[in-house]
Amino acid sequence: MPTILLVEDNEMNRDMLSRRLARKGYDVTIAVDGGEGVRLAQDERPDLVLMDMSLPVLDGWEATRRIKADAATASIPVIALTAHAMNGDEAKCREAGCDDFDTKPVDLKRLLGKIKTWLPDPADT
Repeated sequence: MPTILLVEDNEMNRDMLSRRLARKGYDVTIAVDGGEGVRLAQDERPDLVLMDMSLPVLDGWEATRRIKADAATASIPVIALTAHAMNGDEAKCREAGCDDFDTKPVDLKRLLGKIKTWLPDPADT
């Protein structure tokens, strides 16, 4: 079962997204701030990280930079989840090391399509 690390500080977003991903067959680990996200990425080695960019302690940009700077976690795909949808925001996320980008509010069908680009579909395993 593919493991997704969801780094999200908003409890309602965390709950909704983790439940929906679990129903789709993903094992979901949760971090509530960027520092915890980096630690869990290093300790748990998830198959993919969904990274909110506006986080307490350590924002998503810096958390992603740290994940990508560590040889042990650099190959883990990171999808930015952000309400920042202005021109240049996707480029800023990619410069920080994000492999993909999606906007909030989350459109689950669109996000699942992006996740499937990076991970095998749990229904196929």
